[in-house]
Order: sequence, then structure tokens, then C-alpha cells
Amino acid sequence: MQAVILVGGRGTRLGKLTANCPKPMLPVAGRPFLFYVIEALQRHGVDEILLLTGYLGATFDALIAEYSDELCHLRIVQESVPLGTGGALLHAQKYLAEQFLVLNGDTLFDINFSDFCSTPPPPDGARLALRRVEDASRYGKVELHAERVVTMNEKGASGDGLINGGIYYVHKGSLSLLPAGESSLERQLFPALAAQGKLEGKAYAGFFLDIGVPADFESAQVLIPAQRTRPAVFLDRDGVINEDRHYVFRPEEFAWMPGAREAIRYLNERGYYVFVVTNQAGIARGYYGRDDVDALHHWMQRELATAGAHIDRFYLCPHHPDFSGPCDCRKPKPGMLEQCFADWPLVRAQSFLIGDKQSDVDAASAAGIRGFLFESGNLLDCVKALTS
Repeated sequence: MQAVILVGGRGTRLGKLTANCPKPMLPVAGRPFLFYVIEALQRHGVDEILLLTGYLGATFDALIAEYSDELCHLRIVQESVPLGTGGALLHAQKYLAEQFLVLNGDTLFDINFSDFCSTPPPPDGARLALRRVEDASRYGKVELHAERVVTMNEKGASGDGLINGGIYYVHKGSLSLLPAGESSLERQLFPALAAQGKLEGKAYAGFFLDIGVPADFESAQVLIPAQRTRPAVFLDRDGVINEDRHYVFRPEEFAWMPGAREAIRYLNERGYYVFVVTNQAGIARGYYGRDDVDALHHWMQRELATAGAHIDRFYLCPHHPDFSGPCDCRKPKPGMLEQCFADWPLVRAQSFLIGDKQSDVDAASAAGIRGFLFESGNLLDCVKALTS
């Protein structure tokens, strides 16, 4: 999945704050605001991100070294003159996939990206992620008929309503409606698509914050760390998510357990982080390599996306004491779990693990969380019983 983040604007409403720093790079709780946007995309399996930069574009270069890793490839496309949100996409057109996500770099909207992209956007059209707010006057109201956007009103109309959440799923062919040079997605492309019946809208109720004004930027310092801090559910892989067929590393050998995809989506939508923690001694034994396991996990993410679900991160132990010596990560040792707690802002007291062996439960106990055995049945039923 490819995502494009628009980060080229000046952020004039923030005054002196953006005199020497682009708005998406302003610090929030010790990190650039853009970090949290990228993190949300990585959690949902997005593995290619284009940053469309403009104002103070060199400021973003450090992100390449810091945040482009094995999980996600970052590319910067710099505009030499201001082109607007539409012109920036046209400028980067040769890098765009046939369909791609677009996000505003100054907005954090916690949606289920896998659900949002589970079906393609309209041919030569687009889909908007919408958010209902009590006062839409700052943003402008979006009117829907079924899932078709009928009108996109200008700012100023007060009262409750759906607003543009700053996340779009765009078919590349739609860009042919934009004029050359400077142009706007919001003022030119989307109204034109709506008139043609090619603009969809889908509402989500997740956390939403636009840091475009000083008061909201100040609120972000508290609200974003609080929003990121949540409990986790740790899932063993073989025997819980998929049938344990001994050293599975190819998609053709993989069979989902009943209710597994539905259980993961259920947890996603209730605000849990979902991590896989799996012993993969087949690597130490030489049956397959780390690249084979990573490829299978990428395949799993794509399969989960079709069900509107995702795994936040896969953790694995490649060791076996008979082949690679002792380690701290092979269950029943808690190393993988402790690494999760070091990497993520988790609520340990509300987190738990589901495994199919006593070693899984013992690892959970060693990490100070609850552990539960899943021996058969439907994983969704098990998850519902544990979270009710």
C-alpha cells in the first residue's frame, strides 16, 4: 500500500511557530508531529510513503534516516514553487501507484485504514474519510447521500456535521481533472468528482486532531500521548492465528484459524494494539530464512487488509537452544513481550496474551500480564469472552 503525505504548506495560522519549521515537523511530546502520522500508516501495513514537501523542504531530510526502515520506505518529492495540494500530486505523478492514500501532514485521524482501503476507490474517482464534529464551521460540511458525496460546503456554516478528515483514497486517473500548475484537491478536484458521482465518503469516529491553530497545537502535547497509550493483545501465531502445520513459511501452507481475521479486526476497532509474538526455530534449524518469514508476514498483512484488519507489529524469535544457543526471546522467556513494552506506549495491566502452549502462558506471566490458552474453536469467540 502506498501513502502520500502533503507537507508542503506554510502553516501561517501558527504564526512564529512555523517561521523556521514546517508545521508537520513541529515537536509534539518530543517528536515531530509527522512521526505520529507515519506511525499510524506503518501500523496498518503501509510500506511506501511519499512526502510531498515545499516550504523549508530540507527540514524533512532527517526523517529518511530516522524513520525509513525495514517496515517502510520513505521518498521525498520536493516542489520548487508552491503548487497547492492538487499541484503537488501532479508534480509527483510519476511516483504514484494506480490507487493510493493521501493524508494531510498536519492532521491525525485514527481510522481503520485497512477498512477504508478494503475496496478500491471509484474508477477515476476518490473516497474521503469523514469525521462528525459538533461545530463544523472551521472545516466546512460534507453532505452525503448513501456513500456518495453530494456537496462540499465552504467554511462558516456552524453546527453539527460531517467534515473532511484529511484522508483520501484516490484513483490516479482522477488527477486528469486538475489543471496544470497550482491547484487544490479540496476546491477543484473533489467538487468536480462529486458532480460526476465519483466521490465517496465514509465516516469514522476515531481520535481527530488538526494542529492548524495554536490552541490545538498546544492541546496536542497532552492529547496525542494519551491517545497512543493503550492496552495490547499479544497473539501467538501457529496454533492461534493459523493452523499449526509445523514450520509454516509459505502462503500455500498457511490456513487461517476460524475467526482469526475477524478477531484481529474486532481488537483493532476496540482500540487494542495487536502484536504477534512467535517462536520461529525453523530459522535456527535452517529450514527457512528470516526473509521467508518476513515475506509470509507481509502476505498475512495483505490478507488481513481485505478483511479490514491489521497486525501492529510482528515480533519473532529465530533461535533454538540446540542450534543457536540460549537467548532471552524464545518463549517461555519474556524477551519478545518486553521488547514490545519498550517499543510502544502500552498499558501493561490491561494487556494479555493468547497462545496455544503452556510456554506462551509462562512468557506472559514472566512479563507480568495475563496469559490464556486457546486450544480449539473460534478465535473471535475467545477474544470477545476475554474483552467483555
